[in-house]
Amino acid sequence: ASGKKVLIVSSGDPGVFAMAAAVFEILDKNPSRWADVEVQVLPGITAMLAAAAKIGAPLGHDFCTLNLSDNLKPWGLIEKRLLLGIEADFAMALYNPRSKSRPEGFNKALTILKRECSKDRLIVFARAISTPQEKIQIMNLTQAKPEMADMQTVVIIGSSQTKAFIQNGKTFAYTPRYSKLGSTN
Repeated sequence: ASGKKVLIVSSGDPGVFAMAAAVFEILDKNPSRWADVEVQVLPGITAMLAAAAKIGAPLGHDFCTLNLSDNLKPWGLIEKRLLLGIEADFAMALYNPRSKSRPEGFNKALTILKRECSKDRLIVFARAISTPQEKIQIMNLTQAKPEMADMQTVVIIGSSQTKAFIQNGKTFAYTPRYSKLGSTN
C-alpha cells in the first residue's frame, strides 16, 4: 500500500469489537515499518446503541459490554466477566453471541444468566439492526433460547431495574437513571 490511500471499513464503531484495534495491534508490533502511516479512526454507531435507541433506553444507567467470542480469549475469562456484570447489576450488551463454529458459548452464557438472575429479567435480541432484515425481540429470560441469537445479533440484558412497557402498541424498555440498590456511602 506504499503511496496509496487505504480505507478499512467495519460495521458499527470501528473501535468497538472491530477493526481499529486490529490495525493498532499491527502498528504497535512493528512501529518502524509503519512509521509513515497516518491513521484516522472515524466513529460509528455501535449495534448496542442502535438497538437501544430502537427500543427506548435499556442502557440508561450503568452498563457493560462483553464480547462472547472465545477466539482471542479463554471462555473462563468471559464467564468471569459475565458473572461480575451480573453481580454489579449492570445492564449488559453481548456481542458475537453465537456462531456456527461455536454455538456453545451463548448456551453457557444463557444458562448462567438464568441461574443467577431473576426469571423476569429483561432480555432483548436485536438482529441486523438498521437493515431491511432487522428483527427485535423483547422478553424475559425464561423465554430466551440460544437459537434466537447469531453473529448478526446483539443481545441486551437488562439490570434488575430495567422495565418494559407498551405505549401506542409498541414495546419500550428502559433502565431508570437512579438506583434503588445498595448504599450511597
